[in-house]
Amino acid sequence: MIEVMQLTKAFSDKKRGSTLAVDHLTFDAKPGEVFGLLGPNGAGKTTTLRMLCTVLKPTTGVARVAGYDVVTDPAKVRHSIGFLSANTGVYDRMTASEMVAYYGRLHGLSEDQLKLRMDDLFATLQMNDFRDTLGSKMSTGMKQKVSIARALIHDPPVLIFDEPTAGLDVLVQRAVLQNIALLRGRGKCILFSTHIMREVEKLCDRVAIMQRGRILACGTLDELRDKYEENDLEELFFRLVG
Repeated sequence: MIEVMQLTKAFSDKKRGSTLAVDHLTFDAKPGEVFGLLGPNGAGKTTTLRMLCTVLKPTTGVARVAGYDVVTDPAKVRHSIGFLSANTGVYDRMTASEMVAYYGRLHGLSEDQLKLRMDDLFATLQMNDFRDTLGSKMSTGMKQKVSIARALIHDPPVLIFDEPTAGLDVLVQRAVLQNIALLRGRGKCILFSTHIMREVEKLCDRVAIMQRGRILACGTLDELRDKYEENDLEELFFRLVG
């Protein structure tokens, strides 16, 4: 569902010249799987996700999402993904219903399709109590639920989450993680970027540990623990990136 082969992204700087933010990454993620990108700030996780979302164009390499190339078929890639980060970007003057409906129409849903999808999402995410609440009146948890619904409204096969729990309180974090697990159960392919060990242990089927734009290790948690003879994920992580 996601195929990444020798993907690189270089940025030019007058003082330092060309810098590789992403350095020949290769990995894949499958339907019904949460694939984690674990790394410290500056590891290249967000740059990788931005290339997969077609916001940035790769310098070299190949990336395909749902069978579509991110360079040659960007519109089809965007239609195949739902994106969520910790930055909710909810509009103050629109209600939850208005915001989700707006994005559904952008994706070409008919009014009948839109009503069915919204009814399902608002029930699943427990949003009916605030569907007519303005963004300016919402709590952080409400805003994050709107962001999830907005990312899911067109029922994309691939979901890309960029540190979606950063800055959230523990109750909202728990709700976000529970919803991601639910989506995996529905067969979605989920790419999950984080630097929080507990989230990796709770959610991820496989994980790639990144540092300075490179993948240092990749596999299931059990495979990584066996390979490096280290049961504690945090100690394993610091051994690799230290």
